[in-house]
Amino acid sequence: MNPAKALPAAVRSSWHGFLETFEPLRPKLYLYCRHLTRSPWDAEDLAQDALARAFVTLGQMGEAPPNPRAWLFRVASNLWIDRTRRAWREEPLGAETAEPNAALDPRRAREAAGTLLGGLSPHERAAVVLKDVFDFSLEETAEALSTTIGAVKTALHRGRGKLAEPALDAASPPPPAALNAFCAAFNAGDLERLTALLLDTVSVEVVGATTQYGPEAAKRTVLDGMLFGVARMLRPDERCAVDARFYTDVVEKPPRVEARAHRGGWVLLHFYAHTGGEAVRALTRVELDGERVARLQNHFYDPELIAEVCAELGVPSRSNGYRWWAPAS
Repeated sequence: MNPAKALPAAVRSSWHGFLETFEPLRPKLYLYCRHLTRSPWDAEDLAQDALARAFVTLGQMGEAPPNPRAWLFRVASNLWIDRTRRAWREEPLGAETAEPNAALDPRRAREAAGTLLGGLSPHERAAVVLKDVFDFSLEETAEALSTTIGAVKTALHRGRGKLAEPALDAASPPPPAALNAFCAAFNAGDLERLTALLLDTVSVEVVGATTQYGPEAAKRTVLDGMLFGVARMLRPDERCAVDARFYTDVVEKPPRVEARAHRGGWVLLHFYAHTGGEAVRALTRVELDGERVARLQNHFYDPELIAEVCAELGVPSRSNGYRWWAPAS
């Protein structure tokens, strides 16, 4: 057999094994990222990227990390600090937050990036979250931030009391016409009309599970599953290795979607029928280009994100767990 043909299956198997091993840490990883980013959407993105980076890093290590939680948080911290520093560097020249020659000094750039985050430097915010929220010891905090205990003490002294949450925008503008058209096609169960709303260059993703490019590929997999997947929830097969415990009271009825404004963007709430009433089991972020859809990000296996967004919007939600594959056991 051609080794290249066998590679995707081997990587997929290793990836699933990694996710199963670190699954107990997923809620705390999301919560940590949530405290860093101050946004549920950014937190989920950071958590997903941290898992992917950790998977690659683990493959390059000679042995497993002795403290998996501190190690995983360290990966997330480094990603977030690097992104914050990059955001500062990309500020236009002449902006008020710019400092002469700061971009030439990585340490100064890292600290200056804190002006983008409510007055805290990245290390201050991360140190306070690890110590005060997750009860890390000073030693664990220093390990997670790749720094010294003395630097952690300084960051804690400066950062405590500054972790205010941004206010949510209560305004709710009317949805764009293209979004209304998408909801109408979805709720009518019209797969062809739904597909016609996608750009030829569309990206359609079930976060963490699959990404499809182009309308036809999206139609065969993601859109079909979003519309008609409830039957596979109740009767799992090789295409849908879900954990039946999450679906004991699901009613076999197609879900409906409803567009809501949330934190400066639009999100589709997927309401599923249950014996006790409707509840949201999935969220989809939509990016439009004129009258067509340029990108869909479906969150189905992200229970912390679903629960938090639904709580902010005042709607009931249910968890689907983390896994879209049958466990190795």
